Amino acid sequence: MQFKEIVGQDRVKQQLLQSVAENRVSHAQLFLSPEGSGALPIAIAYAQYINCSNRSDLDSCGECASCRKYEKYIHPDLHFSYPFFASASVKIATDVLEEWRNLLLSDPYFDLEIWRSRLNADNKQANINIAECHDVIKKLSFKAFEAETKVLIMWLPEFLDREGNALLKIIEEPPANTLFILVAQNQEQILPTILSRTQLVKIPKLTDDQIEDYLIHKAQLPQHQAEEYSFLADGNLIAAKMLLQDTPNNNAAYFAEWLRMGFGNRVPAMISFTETAASWGRENQKNFLRYGINFLRECSLLLSGADELVKLPPQTLEIAVKLSTNVLDLPMVEALINELEQAHYHIERNANPKILFLDVSLQIVKIIKFKTLSKGTQYIYN
Repeated sequence: MQFKEIVGQDRVKQQLLQSVAENRVSHAQLFLSPEGSGALPIAIAYAQYINCSNRSDLDSCGECASCRKYEKYIHPDLHFSYPFFASASVKIATDVLEEWRNLLLSDPYFDLEIWRSRLNADNKQANINIAECHDVIKKLSFKAFEAETKVLIMWLPEFLDREGNALLKIIEEPPANTLFILVAQNQEQILPTILSRTQLVKIPKLTDDQIEDYLIHKAQLPQHQAEEYSFLADGNLIAAKMLLQDTPNNNAAYFAEWLRMGFGNRVPAMISFTETAASWGRENQKNFLRYGINFLRECSLLLSGADELVKLPPQTLEIAVKLSTNVLDLPMVEALINELEQAHYHIERNANPKILFLDVSLQIVKIIKFKTLSKGTQYIYN
């Protein structure tokens, strides 16, 4: 994994490159980022850069013996620790190392649910147990085989329970030339004793423009679809890639028309829309509802006068401005978002989509009951 393969994060890359150039590599670092921002690929690229025998000022060479082994995740001095689902045959992380490597080789941008799908998880809870902690200590106690620096990357240390305190000594006083990188998403769930012993590296979520650029140039999406998906993904490249797996829907147009039906009390049209939405499939239905929730949140920013924070694509922004100016107000937006969030919850739990979308459609009509008064149109909420 090279820095050039990572989407965005130029500031973080420069910070890490500079730490190597100035010989200021802390032995224990915590890469903290929102999901889908690329913290794990960055950690791997950083480790590869440190051990590259022919690195430039900007990246590892990708061709030396160390880089070639890093690219296949088989370097003897690169170790991983991660949550897994313990069983009679799986006691430590290396028992599923082949599955881990295959997942990294297919796509280093993944979340726990994708990782779970690669394993025989059943209904078990993911964990980094005491046996894994002892195995980490054992691996790091050996001298490096080939590289100048031995690296252990722990993905999601939030899954360390109190047993993680067994790692405190080796994190605080590691063997010579050892680098410990924790890759986390939630700082509050990390053991304070571990947190206090690491140098924090904050990795921001990706911008909509970076996601959109990836979708256009890497996934070959047309611009309008890339704009919609980047808005829906909200800086999460994993979510954006999952959207690519579904049949494209013009969520913006569908959602705007759905609202118009509610504003016009067009119940027959809503029943027809229900039939259409029921045919999309569960993931597309969830995406549609997520889009609606995000769209209405952007409308709430417009209604609050925070126009500079709105990140809708130009065409969709025009619709949002019209709705926010002529139709919506904050109580209505709040009520609509609540309905859509409940619908999303029930779709995830396999609710009948035809019944669900019909019910939400009728709730929209109920929320937007209106009557014309002498001074214009007012909305009454029941």
